[in-house]
Amino acid sequence: MRLLIVSGLSGSGKSIALATLEDCGYYCIDNLPMSLLEGFINQVMLADPKTYNKTAIGIDARNQSENLVNFADSLNLIRAKGIDCEVLYMQAEEATLLKRYSETRRRHPLTNNNVPLREALGIEKEILKPLARIADLVIDTSRTHYHQLRDLIRDQVGERNVRHISIQFQSFGFKHGVPLDADFMFDARALPNPYWVPELRGFTGKDELIIEFLEREAQVREFFEDITRFLDRWVPRFEAEGRSYLTVAIGCTGGQHRSVYLAEALAQHFSQQSLKVIVRHRELR
Repeated sequence: MRLLIVSGLSGSGKSIALATLEDCGYYCIDNLPMSLLEGFINQVMLADPKTYNKTAIGIDARNQSENLVNFADSLNLIRAKGIDCEVLYMQAEEATLLKRYSETRRRHPLTNNNVPLREALGIEKEILKPLARIADLVIDTSRTHYHQLRDLIRDQVGERNVRHISIQFQSFGFKHGVPLDADFMFDARALPNPYWVPELRGFTGKDELIIEFLEREAQVREFFEDITRFLDRWVPRFEAEGRSYLTVAIGCTGGQHRSVYLAEALAQHFSQQSLKVIVRHRELR
């Protein structure tokens, strides 16, 4: 049996995540009070394992904070019952959350006449710290639109083969900010840059002209080989320790050429090893 706890900041996409998981065959429950979690496990999931073989439960800051402080202990008890339980935590930058609430005109669950939105976001982040600390997978949705998030949830969680670790290779541009959900980050800005070749500037790392340019460079080959050597050595060890997800971010200046090429090349390399591989290019539209 598999149980996925979905939590995170309001406005970060938890509802989209639960809807996507439902499409993937999960029985989904949103905003289950923590006080009812143990009873649900014992009296519902374990009593009817066929119906609840794959279950996702949304837990948010509307729970009393004291109920979340000892969440790690609750998680250990769930796993002791033979349930494969993982925690997905979703977040976004404060500016992004403020913008989303402004656009949708929805009310944050912790706001009231005395607590404005910005303060409510800070309170919520503090309440959810116990879940954020022990999350198996953290997804930052600051620069992710609806369809990208659905694809990401489906590929990373919904349809993942639980026997193998899932690796996401993400390209990004440093000038747009570093990703907050990466386990490893590699800086490709020291490599030769196709941007300074006028006739190549308008292409991306997925185009043949850029691929040919970068593959001719010895530094690019060395950089790629160093990363693959590192991951070839350590990914099996992370998998042996029970890790289900790993996000590897590769950054260059603008996130158009070098990082895109490397993410694609790494994905191709590791897809040949019976691993679940996902590629995401944050700056490409």
